[in-house]
Amino acid sequence: MADIPEKTTALSKVADVMPGLTACAAVAASAAALQAVEVAWFGRAWLEALVLAILLGAVVRTVWTPPPSLRPGVRFAAKPLLEVAIALLGASFGFGAILDAGPFLVPGIAGVVVAALVASYAIGRTVGLSHRLALLVACGNSICGNSAIVAAAPAVRADGEEVALSIAFTAALGVPVVLGLPLLVEPLGLSQTQYGMLAGLTVYAVPQVLAATVPVGALSAQVGTLVKLVRVLMLGPVVFALSVAERGNRRGRLRVCEMVPWFILGFFGLGALRSLDVMPEALTAFLASVASLLTLLSMAALGLEVDLRMMGRSGGRVTVAALLSLIALAAASLGLIRLSGIG
Repeated sequence: MADIPEKTTALSKVADVMPGLTACAAVAASAAALQAVEVAWFGRAWLEALVLAILLGAVVRTVWTPPPSLRPGVRFAAKPLLEVAIALLGASFGFGAILDAGPFLVPGIAGVVVAALVASYAIGRTVGLSHRLALLVACGNSICGNSAIVAAAPAVRADGEEVALSIAFTAALGVPVVLGLPLLVEPLGLSQTQYGMLAGLTVYAVPQVLAATVPVGALSAQVGTLVKLVRVLMLGPVVFALSVAERGNRRGRLRVCEMVPWFILGFFGLGALRSLDVMPEALTAFLASVASLLTLLSMAALGLEVDLRMMGRSGGRVTVAALLSLIALAAASLGLIRLSGIG
C-alpha cells in the first residue's frame, strides 16, 4: 500500500505537465509545417523551425495569456527536456574531425572562437545588454548560432526571454550573411579555399554554410563544411568553461560534481561513442531525431514564455550587439586566413 501514494504522485505530475506539453507540441508542429512550406516554395528554409517555434510561441504569448494550468508543462519543456536534447546532440558529432583537420587549423579556429567570444561579450555589455544576454549573443555569433545559444543557456541559467531574444536577433542575421558573403569573394580576392574558411568561420549553421559556399565552388563547400564542423566541436569546451565560471562566481568553492552539468557529460560521452564507431548508425539516427524533436519542443516552450512587448524594450540593443559581434567575427576570421598563408 505504501507504493500507492508514490504512483499517485507520479501520475499527478504527468497530468500536470501534459496541458503545457500539448501547447508546446502544437506550436512546434506549426513551426515544422511552416518550414516545410518554405522549402516547397523557395527550395530552402530561410527561417528554420527552431526559430519559427520561438517566434510563433512568442506571438501566441503576446496576444493570449496562457492559463496557469499550462505553466508546469511549458517549464518542463523549457529546461529538463532541453537538457536531455543537448546531451543527445553528442551522438551527432564525431570528434575525429579534430584529429583529421591538421595541426594548424584546430588551434586557429579555437583562437578565432575565443577572440570572437571575448569581443562579442564586450560589445554586448558596452551597448547595455545584461551579463547573461551578452554571453548568449556571444556564443551564438562565435560558435554555431541557435545550437550554441540553446546549449549555453542552462549553463549560465538564462531565462526564456533572454534565450528568445538572442536566438531571434542572431538568427535574423543568418539570411543576409548567406546572401551577402559570396559577394566578398571578388573584392577581397579570396580563393575558393580562403572563402570556404571564411564561410565556415562566420556562417551559423551547416546548411547555411552549404548555401553560402556551393554557388562559389565545390572546394569552397568542402573546406567550409570541415571548418564549420571543427568550429561546432568547440561548443562542448566553451559551455564547460562557462558552467565552471558561472558556478565559481556564485560560490567560493566548487565541488567536482558541480563543475560539469550532467548534460555536457552526456554530450561528450555520446560524442566519444560516436567517434569510436561503437554506436550503430540506426541508433545514432534515432538519437539525432529525438534530440531535434525535443529541441523543437523546448524552443516552442521558450517562445511561450516571452511577451514580444517586453522584447521590444531591448531588441534594438540586441540587434546592434549581434551585428557588431558578427563584424568582429568576420574580421578575426579574415585575420586568421591572411596570417595562415592559405591560398
